[in-house]
Formats: sequence, structure tokens, C-alpha cells
Amino acid sequence: MSRVPGWLGRIGAGLTEMSERLDERRTEVERETAPEPVAAKRIADRVPPAPRRSVPAGPRPDPAQAVPWGVRVAAEAGWRLLVLAGTVWILMRVISAVQLVVLAFVIALLVTALLQPTVARLTRRGVPRGPATALTAILGFVVIGLMGWFVTWQVMENIDTLSTQIQNGIDDLRNWLLKSPFHVTDKQINQIAKNLREAIGANTDQITSFGLEGVQVIVEVLTGVLLVFFSTLFLLYDGERIWQWFLKLVPSAARPGVAGAGPRAWRTLTAYVRGTVLVALIDAIFIGIGIYFLDVPMAVPLAVFIFLFSFIPLVGAVASGALAVIVALVTQGVFAAVMTLAVVLAVQQIEGHVLQPFILGRAVRVHPLAVVLTVAAGGMVAGIGGAVVAVPLVAVTNTVVGYLRQYSEGVEQAEAVEEAHEAPAAPALVGEQPVAAEAVAETADPAHEV
Repeated sequence: MSRVPGWLGRIGAGLTEMSERLDERRTEVERETAPEPVAAKRIADRVPPAPRRSVPAGPRPDPAQAVPWGVRVAAEAGWRLLVLAGTVWILMRVISAVQLVVLAFVIALLVTALLQPTVARLTRRGVPRGPATALTAILGFVVIGLMGWFVTWQVMENIDTLSTQIQNGIDDLRNWLLKSPFHVTDKQINQIAKNLREAIGANTDQITSFGLEGVQVIVEVLTGVLLVFFSTLFLLYDGERIWQWFLKLVPSAARPGVAGAGPRAWRTLTAYVRGTVLVALIDAIFIGIGIYFLDVPMAVPLAVFIFLFSFIPLVGAVASGALAVIVALVTQGVFAAVMTLAVVLAVQQIEGHVLQPFILGRAVRVHPLAVVLTVAAGGMVAGIGGAVVAVPLVAVTNTVVGYLRQYSEGVEQAEAVEEAHEAPAAPALVGEQPVAAEAVAETADPAHEV
């Protein structure tokens, strides 16, 4: 019995030793398959990381293509507008530097448009062009000079009587204001008169300087008259050759269009001048007759003023009518002034709604807003002369632009027809009928559309 426990103890010790060996072997296997985190971190620190592979990028787009389409269109239009604005600004500066010459030449064009039919009529009757031109120009300027002389003579002849009538009219107006329901007192009227006298006295130096500058104005006016006279003579006598010389300055590609636009622009200018003269004459006659029967002094000179001021659109009619009303007010009283105003307004309404549409017709079609803006711009740039020539300039420009647009469309259609004729004929399909080339040509012909 004493040997059995010893044998069992040896077996237990052997099993324990075997278990410890198995545990050690398992630990070694685990270390080989999965290293410890600290050891892995040390290995990672010692070994440099592998470089990242960069994906090759595609070619970058053009910066112009990256800009939105609307912005590109606005930029293209913007720099072109800047170029046009700069060109117009430089042109206006040049015109301002030689304003007298430009204004004289434009007035000469207007006078030539008025007198050229007379020269053509005399030439058709056998009169040589030189004598016909000289006779027409001299008679035209003589008539204009006689009108100015008549107005000056009438004013100088009636200046004393007119001064007396104006003084009496002022007294009557003062008495009427004192008795009127406006509650105007004698003290207020005297204060207004005192303020006027003080204003005139304070501006005496300016009035004197304006009088001294009048000499320079007279010299410029005489120079302008001479330029207008000689320019009109040459335009009447040699206008066609001047136009041909001008066409040589135009690029050859644009020469056919400009050559066709020139005669149409001249017809528009002639129609405008004739219509304006006729309308101004009718206004002067009827308003003159009205103020004559109202016993307004200097009815005939006022009618001449109305005729001359009618060449200034909008502003001229208002100024001449206001002048007639003021003369009637200070000479004949309030009733005569009201009746004169009624006559002026009636004649101007008939002119605006009947005479101008009937006489001018479709030859000169300019929107009233364009007339107002053009007259204002012309007056700001060149004074009264600019206001006179502004409307015919816009009318001629409108005609030229319209013709050039139609001409360019006609050229494009003609080129399309030529390409259609030159292209090889396509085989006709079953059930289709060939279109005649003549029909295509008629459709593309600008004259066929008109």
C-alpha cells in the first residue's frame, strides 16, 4: 500500500510538466502568427511608408470656356459699346472744335435741299447749270435777307409806339392785379419792381460783358453766313461729283450699300425741308391773320418770327407763340392775350394733327419721343443751330439705317440663291415635285418683297 501513492504522485507531476510545455508551445505559436502591438508600431516607425499613387489629372479647360455664356456675351457687348462711346466722344470733341464750320455746312445742306428742285427745273428748260445755280442761290439768299431786313425795319419803326404801349400795358396790368381776386397789394408790386431793378443793377457787369461779346458773335454770324453761301453754291452746282468723290472714300465692300442709301437720304432730307417750309408758312399766315384782327401791334413782324422759329421743332412753336401772347398782353390787355393764345394753340393743334402727317407723310417718320430727345440733345450740344438740324439728321439716319438693313438682307438672300444654284441637284424622291429656281430667286429678291 505504501507504493501506490508514490506512483500516483509521479504521474501527476508528469502531467503537470506536459501541460506547462503545451502552454509554452501555444504562446510561441501565437507570437509567430500575431506580433504584439508595440512591436508592430516599432516596426512601422522604422520602415518608411509606401508612396501614394497619384491619379493623373486631365487637361485643364480653357479659361474662356469656364466663364458662363451670359457673362461672355455681356463682356463682348460691353467692350464694343466702350469703343463706340469713345469714338462718339472723340467725334463730338472734334465737332465742338470746328462747330461753326460743321453747322454752316449742315445749314447749307438744308438750303440746298430747298433750292435744288428749282435748279433742276431751270436746267430742264435749257438754262445752263452755272447760271441756273447762281440765279437760284442769289434769289434764295436775297429773299432770306429781305425777311430779316423787314423784321428789323418794322421793329425800329414801331419801337417808340411799342414802348408807349408796353408802358400803358404794364400800368393796366398793375391795375388789374390790384383789383383781381388774387389779393395782390401795391406794396407787393413795388417790391417786385424794386427786386427787378436791383437784379439788373447787380448784373450790370455781366450785361456789359455780354454786349462786348456781341461783337464776336456778329463776326461769327457773318463768317457762318459766308460759309453757308459758298457751300450752297458748290453743292448746287457740283453736288453729284462731290458725292462720287465721297463714295471713293468708302471701303469697296460697303460702297454699293452706301451708294444706294445716299439718294434715299437726300429724298428724305428734301421732303423734310419742303414740308417744314410749307408748314411754317401756313402757321405764320394764319397766326398773323389772327393777331392782326386782334389789333396786336407788329402783326407782320411777329408772323415772320413765327415762320423762322417754326424750323426749331417743339421749342420754336412754343417760343414764337409765347412772344405773340406777351406782346398782346402788354399792349392790348388780358382779353387780347387770351384770344391770341387760343389762336396760337388752335393753329398748332391743326399743324400737329393734320398738316405734318398730310404734308410730310411717310417720307419723314420719327417718333415724338425721338424728336424731343433729339432737339434737347442738339440744343445742349450746339444751341439753336443744333436744335434746328437735329430732327432732319435723325430722319436721314433712320432712312439710311433702314435701307442698309434691307440691303444686307437682300445680299444674304441672293448669296443663298447662288449657293443653291451652284450646289449639285439632289435626286428627286418619289411623290415630290422639283421646285423651280425662278420661284426661289423671286422669294430672295428684295424688290419682290416690296
